[in-house]
Amino acid sequence: MTFAITQTCCSDATCVAVCPVNCIHPTPQERDFGSTEMLYIDPTTCIDCGACADACPVDAVFPVDSLSGTQQEYAAINAAYFENREPEPAGDGPTFHSWGEPTFERSLPSDFAPIRVAVVGTGPAGMYAAEDLLLHTNAEVTLLDRLPVAGGLVRYGVAPDHPATKKVGDILGRFHSHPRVRMHLGLEVGRDITAEELAAHHDAVVYAVGASTDRRLKIPGEDLPGSISATAFVSWYNAHPEVSPEAIELSAERVVVVGNGNVALDVARILVSDPDALAGTDIADHALTVLRAAKVREVVLLGRRGPEDAAYTRSELLALKHLDGVELVVDDHDPRTGATIDAAGPKDKAAVLRGVTRDTVDWSLPPASGRRIVFRFHSAPVEVLGDGTVRAVRVTGVSGEQEVPVGMLLRAVGYRGVPVAGLPFDEATGTVPHERGRVAGRPGTYVVGWIKRGPSGGIGANRACAAETVGTLLADAVDGSLPAPTARPKAFHRLARHRNRQVVDARGLAAIDRAEVTRGRRDGRPRVKLATVGELVAAAKGVRRSLPR
Repeated sequence: MTFAITQTCCSDATCVAVCPVNCIHPTPQERDFGSTEMLYIDPTTCIDCGACADACPVDAVFPVDSLSGTQQEYAAINAAYFENREPEPAGDGPTFHSWGEPTFERSLPSDFAPIRVAVVGTGPAGMYAAEDLLLHTNAEVTLLDRLPVAGGLVRYGVAPDHPATKKVGDILGRFHSHPRVRMHLGLEVGRDITAEELAAHHDAVVYAVGASTDRRLKIPGEDLPGSISATAFVSWYNAHPEVSPEAIELSAERVVVVGNGNVALDVARILVSDPDALAGTDIADHALTVLRAAKVREVVLLGRRGPEDAAYTRSELLALKHLDGVELVVDDHDPRTGATIDAAGPKDKAAVLRGVTRDTVDWSLPPASGRRIVFRFHSAPVEVLGDGTVRAVRVTGVSGEQEVPVGMLLRAVGYRGVPVAGLPFDEATGTVPHERGRVAGRPGTYVVGWIKRGPSGGIGANRACAAETVGTLLADAVDGSLPAPTARPKAFHRLARHRNRQVVDARGLAAIDRAEVTRGRRDGRPRVKLATVGELVAAAKGVRRSLPR
């Protein structure tokens, strides 16, 4: 019996580190690492020890003979990665792991005075950086977030029907209460304190603020009411406090989603999923109420290029095929689409669409009965039409342009970083200029995650990204190039409290967690999220009367 890695793989390579026989690839030392959709276990070398399953932070590894019906395909997917695979050049491959005490290549000398590091952002990128510092050095870490609750992308970006992926938040969250961590949630750099003030109280500052806005389509009509960014929609169903519960209404029967990435698939899936299935997740209460009354029957996914170039992962597309009560249709308006699917090899994601119904959709007709997702490749929106609200989208096609009657447009063409107060910013890339994580012209200032490399890579990609940045930071510490703090260690705590009386600490965060889990337990759910800043702060302070049922 061998093990296989399945859909929820986050690619953070924890499993690679514990495998005693190097059967998991690509490893961080290999060229393909970071470019494949997931990691894979070689069935010919796996020795069935189970170390990878025990270490996986998102429960993605299972014995092949225990895979359920919808997961059985992953046995073949894992094996296919190794077919005709050329071995890594000598010296570039991984080293074999042995059982025993772990060793760390990056650390500070044992007699090195503790450095104070502020990490701005508590999503995966920031927490991987904090983990690296806390495990490998004696650094004292200050965690900051502009929201009064931690989690970042894990809390507000992962779809509620992907609970296994959210487990990485629990793994990283264990550092929230670390004895060398001070937490200040609800404190925003640029609003409550300046970047200069933060730097004055720490040896180094690591910005892990992500990419918080969406890319634009740059077509006429995209700002009409009813044209919404996928960023806002995802935040809405995940109870983000900066998106109003009333921000979304779902009275349209047909919704067009522009984009072919995993976020596009997420929003399409949520729109057509059975609300009763979502009721067992941590989806926002207000979103569940709206989805129960929604009229959406058809979601159209627009892709500018063909199925061979779609940005979504094969695992997310496979999951869509197994969605109960939902039909998948490929719009056969362009002969290139069917030809690509038919010619796709077993490793190609286009092959997943083989067997899916093909139909040249007549957009003049209302959506068919039932619920369905339509893939329309080789097409792009050129104009959003409407008088006061979206009524149609003009799209390209092999025979010219067509109007698709639609009541809502969701833009899912990517995220984009925004300028960080006090830091340089590259408008072209939406990132902070840096060298291996070191911010250009700002000694002691570093970046990690999407604000460093752009909005690419999933949760696990941030581990390697953080390792590079922390390695740069520690090298600077050793060679004495970090600027010395000008304020005493406890002074920042006083400054934070003075600037914002609503700041939440680790105890307050634990109180929020207890409140949400308690609310969820009543309804048989993992948690019911508090959806406003006021509710979160009240829970942190133990003001129960301020909380809704």
